[in-house]
Amino acid sequence: MPPRRSPTPYRPQAPTAPRRRPAGATTGESSLSLGGRQAGGSAGVALHPLTDRQGNAGLQAYDQQVKGSFDRIVPVLKRLSALQHEADFIDQAQRLARTELGFELPLPILEKAWVSQLDMRTLFAWCVFETYEQTSDSFFQHDPLQGQPGSPAGEAFNAFLLSCGFHLLDITPCADGRLAHAVAYALRVPFSSVRRRSHAGALFDVENTVNRWVKTEHRRYREGRPNPAHDDTRYLKVVLYHFSSRDPQHEGCAAHGSDDALAASCGFSRLRDFQQAVENSFCCGASVDLLLMGIDTDTDAIRVHVPGMDGSTNLERWLDAQAVYDATRHLNPDEGRTRILSLVEQAAASSPDPGMVRLIARLFEHNLSQIDYVRQVHGGSYGDAGHAERFIGVGIGFKEIHLRNLTYFAYMDTVEEGAPDLDVGVKIFKGLNVSRGLPVPVVVRFDYNSQVPGARERAIRNCQRVQSAMENRYPDLFNQGLLHALLTVRDQDRHIPAEAVGSTITFASGGGH
Repeated sequence: MPPRRSPTPYRPQAPTAPRRRPAGATTGESSLSLGGRQAGGSAGVALHPLTDRQGNAGLQAYDQQVKGSFDRIVPVLKRLSALQHEADFIDQAQRLARTELGFELPLPILEKAWVSQLDMRTLFAWCVFETYEQTSDSFFQHDPLQGQPGSPAGEAFNAFLLSCGFHLLDITPCADGRLAHAVAYALRVPFSSVRRRSHAGALFDVENTVNRWVKTEHRRYREGRPNPAHDDTRYLKVVLYHFSSRDPQHEGCAAHGSDDALAASCGFSRLRDFQQAVENSFCCGASVDLLLMGIDTDTDAIRVHVPGMDGSTNLERWLDAQAVYDATRHLNPDEGRTRILSLVEQAAASSPDPGMVRLIARLFEHNLSQIDYVRQVHGGSYGDAGHAERFIGVGIGFKEIHLRNLTYFAYMDTVEEGAPDLDVGVKIFKGLNVSRGLPVPVVVRFDYNSQVPGARERAIRNCQRVQSAMENRYPDLFNQGLLHALLTVRDQDRHIPAEAVGSTITFASGGGH
């Protein structure tokens, strides 16, 4: 299994300086800030008065640093391929890896290069897994998004959410990697303030969500967290579907055949199923509030189907963030915020709840910064309109993944129940990687509660069970070295990195007869 290494801090003031790299090493990343011209970006873009310039710069730095660390892997391996028959190949390879990737490569693979071709498939997967571990280490140890539990941003948003009448915000985006950044970037909500679990087509599991609702309400009743059960607040469940403004017929949600209307209607149907399940199963007026949202994966502009106080939602009516942007771009910040509140009220399906209006208005305000971010950095629309994920994340967890097109999520307890999500991910990576002779890298993850005896051991067994099920489901890929898995677990009660506990990459030790 890949060894663990101690990380070095993420430093926003030096966004292009990667972790675990010696001074003076090149990164292959642009060193220009948001104010300069980026590849595909625009210089001198006039920003919206409500845009968070400092926040945009920090998010760009984090995105470039993390994705750059993954994207350097293939160029490094190509250089190694040209060096593999040099007399001092191992020394050269390790120097190159330390300089460009920030870690050394496994000796058992390098030592065989003189008798056979370098095992690039295994080496590629090993590098992806090691880079993932670095990313996880740094996220939990240095809080680059400044949203960890107890952070000023997290506490402020939690207080605001309660003031709007909601004690929990539970968001289900589509598992598509183009939405992995939806919480931290598109909505600019501290990750610790949101319960997020992605599913293909944003079609969450109703029974599991009811169980999470029960746990939330039980905690309010027993512990008074985040507020006492007698306080008049609600559990807010959000579905975030997606669409493409640039290529709506092909780059929308694959789970719904790139049909925006179908994605919205199916998402809302799942929301109503959840609400009905709660109302049917529990007495005393138990219920939840629902919110249907969409996001344009080309521009990150959101749309919101603003609900009425009576629970009504109009699938044919929504408020678009680009329209909000245009309507407020010439106003000062205070006037802009007032105008956004008015626009949200006017867009509601019926007379709206004031707290819901305030929350939606805040999300629109946050999204204005993201619209400007995409305009500045990507020229108004992402260049990778389709899939460009770096690995598949399988299991339960991944609190540290908040970057667009970094990970395809397949949340599941078992491969059998999550097979549709996983099959979609493998199909995507057959195009991204297998078509180029590279393996599908899968990080299996199960979080556990360390206060429960034996929980860590059960999480490890869950990882092993999922690995075995994947080997049975995709035998051809495994047998050809075209699918590799890293098994990880994490204590969900502590803000700590994931722990690697196994891998399909093993190295035989020398032995006697």
